[in-house]
Amino acid sequence: MAAPVSVHKLDAGGGRHVVVRRQGVDHSLGLAYNDADVVEFLRRAGLPDAEELLDDPEVVEWTGSPPHEWTAP
Repeated sequence: MAAPVSVHKLDAGGGRHVVVRRQGVDHSLGLAYNDADVVEFLRRAGLPDAEELLDDPEVVEWTGSPPHEWTAP
């Protein structure tokens, strides 16, 4: 089963789209520009200890760009 949260590839503006899947439906949490933004989106989505979840592949899947990457190579 895929992780319920996806942090998508880095876009040209330096942001990464964050999506949560609930009951089979994707919901956009917003565009993150750093790890702190992802943590805040997860917190608002009701995930406790969101900072500790960033590297848990059962919760967060980083796609298209390496985890924690916020600038184009």
